[in-house]
Amino acid sequence: MAFKTVDDRTLNDIRAIVGETACKSGQDAARYYEDPRGSFTGKDCVVVLPETTDQVSQIVRLCNAAGIAIIPYGGGTGVVAGQLSLDSDAAIILSLERMNRVRSVSPDDFVMVAEAGCVLENIHAEAARHDLMFPLSMASKGSCTIGGNLATNAGGIQVLRHGNARDLCLGIEAVMPSGDVLEELSPLRKNNTGYDLRHLLIGSEGTLGIITAASLTLKPLDPEAVTAFCAISSPADALRTLRTLRRAIGNRMNGMELMSGFGVDLVCAHFPTLRKPFAEDHHWYLLIDAAGNPGVRDETEAALADCIEKGFMLDVVMAESEAQRSALWSLREHTPDANRKTGAFCSSDTAVPIGQIEAFVSGTHAAITGVHEGLRTNSYGHIGDGNIHHNVFPPEGIAKADFLQAHPAIANRVREAINEATLALGGSISAEHGIGRLKRNDLKRHASASKMVLLRQIKQAIDPKNIMNPGALVDWSGCAD
Repeated sequence: MAFKTVDDRTLNDIRAIVGETACKSGQDAARYYEDPRGSFTGKDCVVVLPETTDQVSQIVRLCNAAGIAIIPYGGGTGVVAGQLSLDSDAAIILSLERMNRVRSVSPDDFVMVAEAGCVLENIHAEAARHDLMFPLSMASKGSCTIGGNLATNAGGIQVLRHGNARDLCLGIEAVMPSGDVLEELSPLRKNNTGYDLRHLLIGSEGTLGIITAASLTLKPLDPEAVTAFCAISSPADALRTLRTLRRAIGNRMNGMELMSGFGVDLVCAHFPTLRKPFAEDHHWYLLIDAAGNPGVRDETEAALADCIEKGFMLDVVMAESEAQRSALWSLREHTPDANRKTGAFCSSDTAVPIGQIEAFVSGTHAAITGVHEGLRTNSYGHIGDGNIHHNVFPPEGIAKADFLQAHPAIANRVREAINEATLALGGSISAEHGIGRLKRNDLKRHASASKMVLLRQIKQAIDPKNIMNPGALVDWSGCAD
């Protein structure tokens, strides 16, 4: 389906809605065409920045009538090209960044209503002002927005205890393709009145509507927190540690991050102010975070001592202050930047059953080496939910650009090798980043025929003109005339 170019008349109509300065293009809008990992460059589309839900509604209604495509844009941190137009400039990029207000906080309901453009870190700060917390957290918290988090059903570092983004959302406000506003921001925990449209929109990557606000679940602050950095020999030992800690402290464990020795070396090489916690190097590490009532630190320490005694943990450092806690987490949070600076040409986001992680890591490394001898892999991620990321680099001493020029199909071959290793163990080809445009053909290739039919039927029923983020998630072939 071909979309109309944004002509001068339409652009003037949009300017009348949002104001002259809220429409950008060309060099003024260059940052909206960039991919955070440098893998893609979007086309030079008109960027529109509405400030209210009513303005979004007016713009969508206008675009629907005119047959103009809309690409929702949150914080721009997505890594599967869901926020970029890769093939055509005949689209509007609709950024929610000016819709950044916290509308209300209800301590009695433990609920915050926040607009889609609110930066995740600012939501954390607002919750803390009420002695509460919003548990969703990730390395990009300083720039990602809650609308994008919900649109992709983001995971992050505390899924083990608190779940994904959809588990922390009670209600949604969204502008549908017709321009009508779906107002479902009730803070109710129980509301069994038909299809749960909130969950249909969460994870839909802007292909069914534009999330403009959400009711978010807040939780009490934990009086005691503990962070430990542990040295282990293998991912198998990580699973043994996970089982031990789950039995010892239960749901007081926020998260457990697996990190390779290779990855920690990269972080410290690119960020010299960061220091390795141990005097000697190890092949693998665990970053463990737990919180709860007073006593959780002692229980965690006892459980870790048990791991050392049983021989599947080599050493452990426990943070004694907030500064030390932050320093340990910095090693994990700087990992994506270190991968980028080192020259990763493939960054995976797949998930397998937790019990298959050891087989997944070893099998994937073998598959990647089988694609091309000498490729280097940094494996790290959320061991508590089976979401281990692989970042793949050219052989030592070869620049990324030179390697990709010599092997133009290598990124696709590596990604498919990781997908095959994932699916062989009963996993998913997308864990927390979504499908976007990067993985659309992967989904089509690996998903069941019945699933693809249902995805397209839902898309066609809600967005018959396919104006909502066309090209992301599902293709339109066989969907429309």
